[in-house]
Amino acid sequence: MNALEIDLLADWNLNPSIWLGTALLIGFYLYSVGPLRRRYRLADEVSSRKTGAFLAGTLVMFLALASPLDEIGDKYLFSAHMVQHLLITAVAPPLWLLGTPDWLLRPLIQPPVIKKTLRFLTRPPVAFLLFNGSFALWHLPVLYDLTLRNETVHILEHLIFMGTAVLNWWPIFGPLPEEFPHLPNMSQVLYLFANCQVMVGLGALLFFTSGSPVYAPYFTAPRLFGLSVADDQMLGSLIMWIPGNLVYLIVMSIAFYFWFNEQERKQQEREALEDARLAAEQAQAQMAEQPLSPL
Repeated sequence: MNALEIDLLADWNLNPSIWLGTALLIGFYLYSVGPLRRRYRLADEVSSRKTGAFLAGTLVMFLALASPLDEIGDKYLFSAHMVQHLLITAVAPPLWLLGTPDWLLRPLIQPPVIKKTLRFLTRPPVAFLLFNGSFALWHLPVLYDLTLRNETVHILEHLIFMGTAVLNWWPIFGPLPEEFPHLPNMSQVLYLFANCQVMVGLGALLFFTSGSPVYAPYFTAPRLFGLSVADDQMLGSLIMWIPGNLVYLIVMSIAFYFWFNEQERKQQEREALEDARLAAEQAQAQMAEQPLSPL
């Protein structure tokens, strides 16, 4: 490991907006689920699992934006940038949704305009197209290169990724399922499978063009960890292709497991009803065959 690589591994992004924003988000959440909840009796309790999910999502987002991964991805390695995009779109958003209590979100969406807008944006086809369309669009070379040259555009890209990713995961994990219903289990499987295909397609495209790298800012960057520009693009496309779909595949497997169990339960109920019907028919037949007792 050379001196540059060692220095980069200790190079954290000290942008105050990241550190202060993370601190405010955690402070607001802990105050809401603690003192605010108890003072106004908003809920009996908040499970440690729910709190842990939200804090874990926030930590993942913070590490993606503030750790050395950010500097390495911005200036040296496309593959590191893909890891960052994976964290802020496939890991942090579902954890945030899982960790958000219904009662905390409900007052914020009461205005009819907000509720109607959110209901539209979280419809599965709309959420799917918003996230996957924007994700693919920002990976066009002209826009991708622009984000690396202009920090304001780069921040805008990340905000769009975060917002549309939350919408994309909402039909699976969104709070307030009574107002914004989750997809049925098998529909979840199909929805997540469709998300996987977008990542597979984009990853495959970048993989098979790695012989002619497409992102100019990396052409002249000092090479790290022995990766050439072509190898770096190939590795980044594989990260998008395989680990990028891993979260989707895990959730798909869980949804399929619940769907399969539900089908088994329904089948057992149908068999139990059929057995009861046959037993009743047999009992009636036996009663009909018995001779009437003389008076």
